Amino acid sequence: MPAYTAPDGTELAYHESGSGAPLVCLPGGPMQDSGYLGELGGLPAHRRLVMADPRGTGGSATPQDPASYRCDRLVGDLEALRVHLGLDRMDLLAHCAGANLAILYAARHPGRIRNLVLVTPSTFAAGIFPTGQARMEVARLRAGEPWFGPAFAALESMVAGGAADRDAVQPFFYGRWDATARAHVAAQAGRRNEEAAAVYGAEGAYDPQATRAALATFGAPTLVLAGEVDLNSIPSAVAELAGLFPRAEFAVLPGAGHFPWLDDPGRLVTAITTFLG
Repeated sequence: MPAYTAPDGTELAYHESGSGAPLVCLPGGPMQDSGYLGELGGLPAHRRLVMADPRGTGGSATPQDPASYRCDRLVGDLEALRVHLGLDRMDLLAHCAGANLAILYAARHPGRIRNLVLVTPSTFAAGIFPTGQARMEVARLRAGEPWFGPAFAALESMVAGGAADRDAVQPFFYGRWDATARAHVAAQAGRRNEEAAAVYGAEGAYDPQATRAALATFGAPTLVLAGEVDLNSIPSAVAELAGLFPRAEFAVLPGAGHFPWLDDPGRLVTAITTFLG
């Protein structure tokens, strides 16, 4: 497994597949290894994917300083990966919470990104926080599904301040709650570093005002993709995020949830490869 060294000496791993121009991929979680991304619907047929395992996950070493799990401090890890790959500028793709890191990197190193792709991104780094009611509006789109009743009841309880029952609401994160989706959930068990996840968005990680100001002058072409029925990164919030980028293309993938490479891989791959040219 290829590896490189972070600025603080931590050894970090990444995985490669496909051939051609590299596309650096950041997983979400937060702080989950890149395995759940699979092949992103078949992108290795078009690009050389470089999938990073964040520190403390997958093949990457655990750092000596747990505070280094904070999102803004991970910007140095991504910059070290770019240098290791010998890229003057890179094409960068990020999913979910990985988008927060990509956004902070874009704010700090705007000239090092050729193209930016954000797939069902988290919006927290930009100070965009969807309300519980907004999430419930998206959830109601699934009212005809056989699993809807118990799942929506669990969501209502969470929005009202009750205990979070992630298992009960899992169907809302997939465009189809089928065997493939269930297998994807099962495969993710234990692959997130919970200690790191608790630090990732800790106080001081984000400065939305400064980030928004930096993004206002970000010159790289940006593709922002939302899933129509994604309960996590709801389309309205993702659209607001896209509006912060001067050269953004925004699209909602019909019928897709939080993992669109499972719901409609062909549409996702076409959108990304067309954008990247």
